[in-house]
Amino acid sequence: MTKLRLEQAPAATLPLRFLLAMPCWGIVGGALLMLDGDAALRVRWHPATLALVHVWTLGVLGNAMIGSVLQFLPAAAGAPLRGARHAPWLHGAWNLGALLLVIGLHRGDRIALATAGVLLPLALLGLGAMTLPGLLKAAGERLLRVGLGTALGYGIATALAGGLLAWRLAGYGRWPLALVDVHAAFGVLGWMIALLAAVARVVMPMFQGTGRVATPVQAGWLAAATVALPLAAAWHLHRPDGVALPWVVASGGGAFALAALALQWPVPGERRHALYRHWRLGLAALVAAAVALAGGAGMLAGALGLGIGMPLLVASMTLEIVPFVAWIDLRRRVPRGTRIPGVQRLLDERQKQALLAVHGTAAVWLLAAVLWPQPWLARLAGAAQLVAWLLHARALAGSLRTARGCLRRPNRTAAPVAGDHRVPVDAAQPETPHA
Repeated sequence: MTKLRLEQAPAATLPLRFLLAMPCWGIVGGALLMLDGDAALRVRWHPATLALVHVWTLGVLGNAMIGSVLQFLPAAAGAPLRGARHAPWLHGAWNLGALLLVIGLHRGDRIALATAGVLLPLALLGLGAMTLPGLLKAAGERLLRVGLGTALGYGIATALAGGLLAWRLAGYGRWPLALVDVHAAFGVLGWMIALLAAVARVVMPMFQGTGRVATPVQAGWLAAATVALPLAAAWHLHRPDGVALPWVVASGGGAFALAALALQWPVPGERRHALYRHWRLGLAALVAAAVALAGGAGMLAGALGLGIGMPLLVASMTLEIVPFVAWIDLRRRVPRGTRIPGVQRLLDERQKQALLAVHGTAAVWLLAAVLWPQPWLARLAGAAQLVAWLLHARALAGSLRTARGCLRRPNRTAAPVAGDHRVPVDAAQPETPHA
């Protein structure tokens, strides 16, 4: 079982600046849906639809994945970061680029589109420069490192293709519109799903008590996706009316989701906590998205995959990662021998269960608004999203306030939670194996 190298974890501010930006973008997405109503859920090429999709993919999912990678690589994969001091610039370039792209898509602003087309690829190239050298030099967990490196490579390719498309919309260049589908396929399967599959190999056994997919099986899946995706993309650029590319994405994403659901099945009832249930709902949405995509229902697939499934997976992980990062920072800053609370005291299970109910309700309204597009229903779905992400942001901020309170009163804090199977609780143990 993979052990966490807590002494190698980066400074708390490094991942937190990205992880805390995630719910802010969720609030923006809810507000946009309330503003545009069903116009954003009817036609793929509508400016409101394009803007909303990129709020989800860049703002919500992008920030969550970048922040998680920056925390995960040193602590779990043993891969040191290069130039971590430049992380504020990476954060600024990514979020400013995302904001300009959303504005440019929504309003047709050429300057905003052209600027975003430069900033976003530069940000992903910067992330690659910060992470890939450490991955190449790290030892052990070869499949994990290969999966992470593959995902980061596809993330860079996605950003470069997106930059070309942003410049095309700004009036520069004549790239074929079929590049939009290649850009989306690389982003969904090559970047998001491949990254989730690599990280899930560690976090599902660690946090949910599941088994692992057999190494040859996961290696075969990764190799097949890595080879099939560019081949299908090349064919799609030649024959844009073909079905090879959506079928590759649907089969690759569906296989990941089904395998993860199968791993969850034997987990005993007492370990089926909020994270487990978030993931079960999110994985089921990904399976449904794969079926919809294979059947040609692109809007439904996008809502299920990018608006419900993936956000549930990454949002639930932030409820574990943010308190854990705060706990590591707390352990570093208090005098040695001082008792500090366990991670689960920073954000308790009841809050996570309540957030699951809120996010689940928002997902139902969003699905209803896509299936039966009506202005009032879309605005209700937007309001539900806004409330869900607002409460999510409040929960994350609350866990950080609790940790800061422990720093102000180090000698009066509670003892660690005994028997917590999901996080290490012994402040003197640098590496703690997990169940």
